[in-house]
Amino acid sequence: MPYFDAASAAPLHPVAREALLAALDEGWADPARLHREGRRARLLLDAARATAAEETGCRPDELVFTASGTRAVHDGMAGALAGRRRVGRHLIVSAVEHSSVLHSAAVHEAAGGSVTEVAVDRTGRADPAAYAAALRPDTALAVLQTANHEVGTEQPAAEAAEACRAAGVPLLVDAAQSLGWGPAPAGWSLLTASAHKWGGPPGVGLLAVRKGVRFAPQGPADERESGRAPGFENLPAIVAAAASLRAVRASAAAEGARLRALVDRIRARVPELVPDVEVVGDPVRRLPHLVTFSCLYVDGETLLHALDRAGFSVSSGSSCTSSTLTPSHVLRAMGVLSEGNVRVSLPAGASAKDVERFLAVLPETVASVREHLSAPSASALSPASPASVSAPSAPAAPASAAPGLVVDALGKRCPLPVIELAKVIGDVPVGGTVTVLADDEAARLDIPAWCEMRGHEYAGERAAERGTAYTVRRREG
Repeated sequence: MPYFDAASAAPLHPVAREALLAALDEGWADPARLHREGRRARLLLDAARATAAEETGCRPDELVFTASGTRAVHDGMAGALAGRRRVGRHLIVSAVEHSSVLHSAAVHEAAGGSVTEVAVDRTGRADPAAYAAALRPDTALAVLQTANHEVGTEQPAAEAAEACRAAGVPLLVDAAQSLGWGPAPAGWSLLTASAHKWGGPPGVGLLAVRKGVRFAPQGPADERESGRAPGFENLPAIVAAAASLRAVRASAAAEGARLRALVDRIRARVPELVPDVEVVGDPVRRLPHLVTFSCLYVDGETLLHALDRAGFSVSSGSSCTSSTLTPSHVLRAMGVLSEGNVRVSLPAGASAKDVERFLAVLPETVASVREHLSAPSASALSPASPASVSAPSAPAAPASAAPGLVVDALGKRCPLPVIELAKVIGDVPVGGTVTVLADDEAARLDIPAWCEMRGHEYAGERAAERGTAYTVRRREG
């Protein structure tokens, strides 16, 4: 069964497995002890740290191992904010950061700090100028991912680092998704990563803090990992994480080029094979192995289950938000379609044959889900071709005089409100309006996205007695 969810967790790399088994035999003792077994464990830990530091681009004494990438983010942000509290309590993040960053930002704000979220464009990329403009004299820390977990868009980390350096503000980069593909852009002050994203074992994170960065570890003091990651080190997993990072980086250029070609194939073919699909994320400045697309009139959970039955393991948006009923914060920030969202992230070794089989299975799978939801057919929604038009279209009615319909979709989860809208848009004249009453948060994204895709005008929203009223004005087609 092809596994296409490497962005959530990559399969364990063969080198990681070998290193893990060997370290279970040799590295079980306490590396803080002076006896023979402890010294052997310390040598393994020091070697793993040196390897990870070399691949990360820092000194070994700047890097510690944590219990997870999320723990690295939480500890890194908390320590940096505390270390610079005299400067101020202002934090900068982008709107599409990993949920661990946003959760830490929420805790900081609840404790009296201030947070600026830098917006992103429709590809999910932050504007370097906007990021630089967010810097203030009281900014204690800025955070920016190197590449987005959900849509693969690479962020302007190097430009942000230069702006932060000029302002004297440390920049924490979340390199969880990109570190297996290459070093983070230069200029960062703190860096976090997670081993299971590159084929290492789960339960190992990296936190690197450059010398000279003011950092005050939070929580009870601990003598291990420079006081920045308390508790007994999971040495076998750490050894396996470092060994696998070196192994994947050695083949990253060649494998990345091969996977990029497969992803280019998916990006090009999915819109050709499946009607009403939006491929999201930057088409060029992106991770080589990841592509995300959204299908109109499709429930994402149902589609994922259907693809699973067809033999493909994919995910829907971010693994940290796909189990909730609220739209992905990444897709919301981008302003793109959220329902029917599929993220394909190819692991190392993924074959062209499996990709072609996925492309063969996808159209029928999407069609079956749409049929189950009684969605309108693509042909019924397509604008009439010139050959089929027998008379000129009537001019648009003035907005003030345009008749309108009201669709009650209260209590219905997306994509049902959008499906109901699509069914009746043709019942109003050009210039007429349809108002959809909905109480599903996803409608706030999906109705404007539907208008963008279908060529109609999104006229705005207003609070209703129950839920929200979304108004769409029909354009030609």
